[in-house]
Amino acid sequence: MGRLTGGDPSLLRRINSAVVLHALRAADSPTLTHLVQVTGLSRPTVEGVVEGLIDTGLVVEAPAEEGATRRQGRPARRFRFRTEAGHLLGIEIGPHRVAALLSDLSGRVLDSAQRPVAETAPADERLERVRTVVADLLRRTGVPRSSLRAVGAAGPGIVEADGTVRLSTALPGWTGLPLGERLRRSFRCPVLVENDANAAAVAEHWQGAATASDDIVFVLAGLSPGAGSLIGGRLHRGFGGAAGEIGALHLLGREAAPEKLLSTTGKPLHPLDEAQVAAVFAAAREGDAQAREAVGRFVRRLVHDVAALVLALDPELVVIGGWAAGLDGVLEPLRAELARYCLRPPQVALSQLGEAAVATGALRLALDHVEGELFAVESTVTGRRTSPDAVTGGHRAGLGARRH
Repeated sequence: MGRLTGGDPSLLRRINSAVVLHALRAADSPTLTHLVQVTGLSRPTVEGVVEGLIDTGLVVEAPAEEGATRRQGRPARRFRFRTEAGHLLGIEIGPHRVAALLSDLSGRVLDSAQRPVAETAPADERLERVRTVVADLLRRTGVPRSSLRAVGAAGPGIVEADGTVRLSTALPGWTGLPLGERLRRSFRCPVLVENDANAAAVAEHWQGAATASDDIVFVLAGLSPGAGSLIGGRLHRGFGGAAGEIGALHLLGREAAPEKLLSTTGKPLHPLDEAQVAAVFAAAREGDAQAREAVGRFVRRLVHDVAALVLALDPELVVIGGWAAGLDGVLEPLRAELARYCLRPPQVALSQLGEAAVATGALRLALDHVEGELFAVESTVTGRRTSPDAVTGGHRAGLGARRH
């Protein structure tokens, strides 16, 4: 944060405001006396900060408890953080659907919306679907677009700090797309763009299977698997955002691609044809010998891909998500094979958030940005190493936002 001197009155005011606001959000309608105690600031300072926050609309005086006046005379003034003072969006842009979550400033989801989209849809059509889903969601909830404080969006591909998709084989026309720039045309608030597996890892750490672990790998399992990882509670993107692209590991040995491994006909499956994939697994459950052999090949490949990350990162927990999270018999083979290959086998669990994981992680990305601006005390899970201007289209993150 840097050393403060007598020449930093503006910075000092911002720090005081952040500390008081953080304490307000953490408590249930605290009094001024309580805020003085938990912040360590003087009463005049706290009182001045609270009045300033009331002027901004972020804080409101809470009504006195019924009967308090009669019992004790005039009750102490109480205040609360107005979670309704703004809203956040988390958007998933996937091969088959666009989904969005709307929350208040605490991250509490108020409503959601989704619409299907064809896997062959060009980029412009997919982005138009995003606009339609968001417009429907805002109209249904009565939330004005001007109330949005930040928007997070996540989808497949390697995403650069400014929101440009450097490489994506999953969506037509996605490679090279300035996704952040295109999305910012629809919003007057910061827009943050992330890889889908990274977003899902953040979501599971926030509200899912990994809430008790800070060193995790989330595997978005499928015919083109990807992974996101948290190291010490921080999202690890790698230098260029390509960390976790385990779907390319088979290229190292020029082995068969996953879509060929899961084929029962010798003709590779389409990586995005989930119905075709589901049919193979259904046949395997029904005892079809070829399908069972194909599923076995696929699971062994998935184990090798996951083992490579486990050996490199030594996570406490591996969370399996994506469509493979719903497949019978995935966990036990993973546990058994990781025990064979890894020096310290991690725990293995299925995603608790299911298909909501990516949009939830995108929402957390937006929440982290707003917390960086409002509270500016704790560093965030999802901060990037680059300047916040590159991420948010000119909106600078507040004091304490991590550049990692």
